[in-house]
Formats: sequence, structure tokens, C-alpha cells
Amino acid sequence: MARASGSIINAIVSGKGGSFGMDLKTWADVEINDSGRIDIVIEGNDFEDKYLVHRCVSQVLDTYSPQEMYGAKVITRSDIPMSRGLKSSSAAANAVIMATLDALDVDVDPFDAIKIGTKASRDAGLSKTGAFDDACASWFGGICITDNSTESLLKRGRFNQNYRIIIHVPTQKVRKRDIPLHRISAWSELMELAFGMAFTRDYLRAMMLNSLCISAALDLDQEVAMNALVHGAAAAGFTGTGPSTVILVKENRVDDFLNLFECRNGDLRVVDLYNGED
Repeated sequence: MARASGSIINAIVSGKGGSFGMDLKTWADVEINDSGRIDIVIEGNDFEDKYLVHRCVSQVLDTYSPQEMYGAKVITRSDIPMSRGLKSSSAAANAVIMATLDALDVDVDPFDAIKIGTKASRDAGLSKTGAFDDACASWFGGICITDNSTESLLKRGRFNQNYRIIIHVPTQKVRKRDIPLHRISAWSELMELAFGMAFTRDYLRAMMLNSLCISAALDLDQEVAMNALVHGAAAAGFTGTGPSTVILVKENRVDDFLNLFECRNGDLRVVDLYNGED
């Protein structure tokens, strides 16, 4: 089982990014067999592309049981909305890799396992950088600041307040293959500035500056984030390349916030931060 994560800094331009863990989950069950075939069921999403899951399982089998002609039966289920910027692919890769290693009764260094998933993500065309920042936040929890180009975890941290996360999930999806990278690259200097803020633990301002850059590059409406800030959110902004907005609200103010906050064109999900306690 692995968690979702939300963006502080999008690594799509410089390769340097940062994400934080959120307690939305993806589960995977893997049974190893001798069929030589990998059969995959994605519960509730029968028409989703299964290549990422297949690649993760086959890479684990090839790496840790190369002499065997194993196959596998894989079932995944998730409460993470797909293609909404909530890192469902990183969570799926982590969950499937964990379950496959467990089925083989193999213990490996977490970073070696994570890198199987980031390679699979690049192979599947789901991430330009492999989303190492998202995968680390999903696996370890807390805030992970990374250099995705070298797959290095630069710094870990936590928010300095007790926040809950309110996620605005719109009905539309954003597919990674449709993202105009040249438009995001035009905002590279400000995104580098935001990364510097995150690296010095100024997480909230980094998150909001990153969101402003993403919204300007992709012509996304910031109204949800603006409305959240007007009604007392500590921070709000797009996660990934959208379209979901993550909103941080102090734990003791969540009920008051929800009584005031109006949501249009989508659903609200209230979730906990995941800091890796379990």
C-alpha cells in the first residue's frame, strides 16, 4: 500500500522538485505463479493503461528472480483520483513494487525499489523526470525535496503546523502527454526561486509561487485557491500540473473553513497529511 502526494515544487522544468505525503491510498495484491504471464486488474478503472503496473512487476521479477520464469496476478485498487495531479501513478508504482517484493519475500533498499518505479514511469511516458520527488513523498511521507535528475533525496521535513488538507478535485482530467512543456519552461526562473524557498523550508510560499507559475503556463483558473486563501487557508495551489487544488488549513479551523468555503465544478476531499509514522 502506498499514499498520494501533493506538490510543493514541480520538477518538470529543472528536475528539482518537492512533494508532501497525503493519506489517500493505493493498494496492490500480487500473487506469483509459474505462468510466465502478468495478468492485471485495476479495480474501478478497467480501461486505464496497464503498462506502468506491468513494467513495475516485470522489472522486479527480472531483477530479483532472473533465473525463474515467473508470472503474476496483480489486483490494484485506489481512492486516489487519477490524472488529477495527486500522484496516482507514483502511488501505484510504489504499491505494486512493494507487493511484488513481498510476494517474492525479498527485502531491498527503499531507494532501489523507488527507482524501479521512476524508471517505469519514464518508460510509460507518465513523467519526464520519473517523479522521484512524488515517489519519495509517497513512500516515506513528510516533505521530500529532491533532485530528480540524479534521483537524490536532498532534504526531508515537515510542515511546522498541524494542518489538514482539503483537496478540490474537478471533474476534468489532465493527461501528462498533453502538457505543453515549452510554456512551463518559460517560467523557469520563478520556479527556481520557488525551489530555493522550499529548500530553506519556506514551504507555503514556495507552494503558492509554484502554483502561480503552473496556472499562468497552462491557463488554469486560480479561483479555487484564491477563494481558499480569502477564507483563511494557510496555503493553496495546484498540485502537479493540475487540475486539483490542495489547500492547507490549520486543524482547529477546518470546520469553520468548510462552513464558509464554496465549492464549484468538483468535489472536496478532506484528508490527513502522511508523515510516515506507520
